[in-house]
Parts: sequence; structure tokens; C-alpha cells
Amino acid sequence: MRYREGRYGEGAARMGIFRAKRFLGAILVAGTLAACNGASDLDRAAAPLGDFKLVHNIVVAPKVQKVPLSRALPVETMTTMLKEAVAERFDRYDGDRGYHFGISIESYFLAPPGVPLVAAPKSAMIIRITVWDDAKARKLTPKAHQITVIESLDQGPLVGSGYTKSAEAQFRNLSQNAVKQIETFLVKKNGEEGWFNDGVATVRPDEDADQVGR
Repeated sequence: MRYREGRYGEGAARMGIFRAKRFLGAILVAGTLAACNGASDLDRAAAPLGDFKLVHNIVVAPKVQKVPLSRALPVETMTTMLKEAVAERFDRYDGDRGYHFGISIESYFLAPPGVPLVAAPKSAMIIRITVWDDAKARKLTPKAHQITVIESLDQGPLVGSGYTKSAEAQFRNLSQNAVKQIETFLVKKNGEEGWFNDGVATVRPDEDADQVGR
């Protein structure tokens, strides 16, 4: 029995390491998309989104995974903060048709204090979003769209935010950055497929939809 428990413990540890490596790999793919604070443009006009109006803002985290070494936050705190960030950005839109968001927090890492400065770990989060067209009663995203986001680099590249921010402040920043990426995704899909323009694309095939609305 002792042998089996030891093997089980080793297996669990290996699984934790595997998940951490997979999560960190996703962060590397994300690169420096969140170099600037996601809320820095909220004092400017919202990017054009046709007839968009957010009706239901749903955020859940039923199977959220905390990456090893991460600070911990209660699930209710995380879902509430992300929901507030969604409202902060998307309540500015007052179009003629209603749309719904279903957002799931999948994984998160909040950089802890006490890590050598040379490591300068970055906080990060993975979410998935489903967008619903209320009038047509259908999903615009047949498969949930996944977003990987890292914290803003406002504390500098050599100092981990675990030294300078609380766990709540780290997650608030991640939430604002994630919601900015959601807006960028919606602008792109509206340009390519006319999600919020009754199916009429607003970007020609030879144009870069990522640049529209910036």
C-alpha cells in the first residue's frame, strides 16, 4: 500500500508539472499582447461594433485550474472581477440587438512574491468565450474561442508583480487585458463575417481585420 501511495503521489506531481508546462507554453505563444494595460483606452471612443448590445454577461469557472506556485483567489472573486471588467468595456455599446457572452475561466497563474528577481514571473490566465446572437437564437461561435492573456508590463520586465501587487490587483489587470482581447476578437469577426452588421462584412479580403477599429 505504501508503494502504491508513493507511485500515486509521484504521478500526481508529474501531472502537475505537465499542466504547468502546457500552461507556460500557451503564455509564450501569447507573447507580449498585454504589454499595455487593457483598460488604457476606456477613455476613448469604443471600437465600432455595428448593432452590438450586451444583454447577458455570464462568467463561470467550474473546472478552473490553478497552476503550481500560483497565488490563490476564491473562484467567486475571480468570476466577479472578470464580469466587472466585461461590463466596464461592453456596457458602453448601445446597439439595436442583444447578444450574450458565456465566459469560462480555464486556468490562471498569479505570480507569487519571494521569487528571485531574475525569474520575474508573469501572471497569466486562459479563458474561453461563447457569443450568442439573441435575436437569431444561435451561437456565433460554434466552438468556444480561447484567449490566453498575460499581465501588463507596467512594473517593468525585471520585477515580478508578486513583489508590487496583491493577488486581487494582478487578477484585475488580467481581466481587463482579457476583455480587451475579446473586443479585438469581436471587431475582427464583425469585419470578416458581419456578426453585428446583419452578416455584411466590413473588411475586404485583402485588408487586415486586426487593424480595423484600432
